[in-house]
Amino acid sequence: MSGGRKTSPASGIRIETHRPTAPEPRLRLHGASGNDGMEGAGELAGVGDGAAVAPDEDLARLVASLLVVRGSGHLADTQRRYPRWELDNATLQRLLGLGVGGVILLGGSAAELRLRTRQLQAWAATDLLLCADVEEGVGQRFEGASWLVPPLALGRLHGQDPTAAEGLAERYGRCSGREARALGLNWVLGPVCDVNNNPANPVINVRAWGETAAAAGALAAAFVRGAQAEGVLCCAKHFPGHGDTAADSHLELPLLSHNRARLEAVELPPFRAAIAAGVASVMTAHLLLPELDRERPATLSSAVLTDLLRRDLGFAGLVVTDALVMEAITAHHGAGEAAVLALEAGADLVLMPADADAAMAAIVAAVEQGRLARGRLEASAERRRRALAALRQSDLAAAGAMAEASPEPLGPGSAAGSEFTETSEPLGALSNGPIATDQELALELVRRSLRHQGGQVTLPAESLGAAGAITLIRVDNALGCPFLQPCAPALTLAGAAGFRPIVLDSSSPSPWRIADAKAEGPNASSPAVGTANASGAAPIASDGPLDLARLGTGPVLLQLFVRGNPFRGSAAGREPWEAVILQLQAAGRLAGLAVYGSPYLWESLQPLLEEGIPAAWSPGQMPLAQAELLVVLGLGRPSGRSDGFTD
Repeated sequence: MSGGRKTSPASGIRIETHRPTAPEPRLRLHGASGNDGMEGAGELAGVGDGAAVAPDEDLARLVASLLVVRGSGHLADTQRRYPRWELDNATLQRLLGLGVGGVILLGGSAAELRLRTRQLQAWAATDLLLCADVEEGVGQRFEGASWLVPPLALGRLHGQDPTAAEGLAERYGRCSGREARALGLNWVLGPVCDVNNNPANPVINVRAWGETAAAAGALAAAFVRGAQAEGVLCCAKHFPGHGDTAADSHLELPLLSHNRARLEAVELPPFRAAIAAGVASVMTAHLLLPELDRERPATLSSAVLTDLLRRDLGFAGLVVTDALVMEAITAHHGAGEAAVLALEAGADLVLMPADADAAMAAIVAAVEQGRLARGRLEASAERRRRALAALRQSDLAAAGAMAEASPEPLGPGSAAGSEFTETSEPLGALSNGPIATDQELALELVRRSLRHQGGQVTLPAESLGAAGAITLIRVDNALGCPFLQPCAPALTLAGAAGFRPIVLDSSSPSPWRIADAKAEGPNASSPAVGTANASGAAPIASDGPLDLARLGTGPVLLQLFVRGNPFRGSAAGREPWEAVILQLQAAGRLAGLAVYGSPYLWESLQPLLEEGIPAAWSPGQMPLAQAELLVVLGLGRPSGRSDGFTD
């Protein structure tokens, strides 16, 4: 990688879309297998007569090139973490052979990802767009690369030191772009340009670059400049702004009631800033804006994508939908209809249709029946080609820079070539993890964003032992939790200090005391974590919610991992942590508090703490953030990861 080169951002031509002129035909696919329609090849057929129709091969490939499907970063089908959404290898290979133009990946190590991206490109009939949601560094999704604090940490810093925050944001982008490209990704699905001005937002939260339009715009633009200078495409999301919502579009269709003037003041400036910085693509939001379109969500609305984004904001790059498998779309439209509506509205690329075969069949039928103009799709394909061409130009520039730096011919037998080979350095600069400058960046980001008060945690000697001190660790789901592996500092550092861990998640036994319905009335809380069935469980007592009799008699160190996450529906908003703090303090048992993630939970708990109670917050949840936070709380280095040397 060449550290200082610049690349031209991808661009496209301006186009106009139109409303449908004819109703969509009902289509079915012959030969499909499986309940979700993802398996098996199919022929396009009209439902009425059942006769197979062979579509124009060039049209079929054109349509296929505009789809981006989901795959696992792992190599084997049996390793898929989300088999409901991640296509198996046979289906991936078939679809890529048909000309499907992109794959979004999740899971696996950095080394495995490099192998996987090469494998997918070898299967493909066209150059691929290979992308991932690496909003917090490539290591957020692929172990062995850099995992950085969430962007909102820099949004908070921006209010105090804008110059430093913007410099760090550009370095953040360079780190993300450099590592993505090294592992075979060419499209980074970030930055999040949503302004998180609603603390109750269940899904954006710390993913945003700011809580004001100014901070979010300046930092998102800096990220774009840094990442695209490393030879990858970026994606500003979620247009026209998902920050001021209280619903998760993975689960339902959020409503944003703001008028155009409000959008211009808050939601749109970060997207304008990213576009001015040359961002290659924009991702749509699945939310309804009645002031712009009363009928269709932004992803399916020409008023939003063509009129607002293309015409008014002047964006000429790629427009990609958010995942069409999300409930905000699938609850209202079938896979084929959603894909057609998105393209009609002005999208260029269809991300994660619920059924790729059905989506392609419906788009082909829409063109053949005059509902979609073929020229409209060709314009999208041209934008895609230009984006890929910008990547190839960047590759040539990088090769030229390397040749200048190494006058000897690069090859297995040359001095320059022997320094980094597939055998000795299989991942290049990432072969032994992140390079030193990226490690320094990760640590600087954690330390700059860390907040601490109240001194250090101390334990009386009588608290040590099996019945003594505990650390209550709250997570959404402990199974496969990437930041709470057995060697996680939240476990090892606390354990070395004498705290026995108790992990609380959605499937663990409940620690809550059940409310007396007559005494509590409407004041009781609805449980969200730590119940076998939250929807049908009895409410939690608002006065002393923890069942302390089940938690021994010793001090309690609270470690709360809380942030906005897809599919959760809330950021722990239904859990009575304020009452827990008061209860533990009244019992003299609160040894300390650690909050990882949401600043809003920290800000709600901090005023309740008695003077001298050790407490700290980090926006990050990854092991590096845990270690730095617990060290400032006075919890020393662990003596070892576990009692044995093997499992």
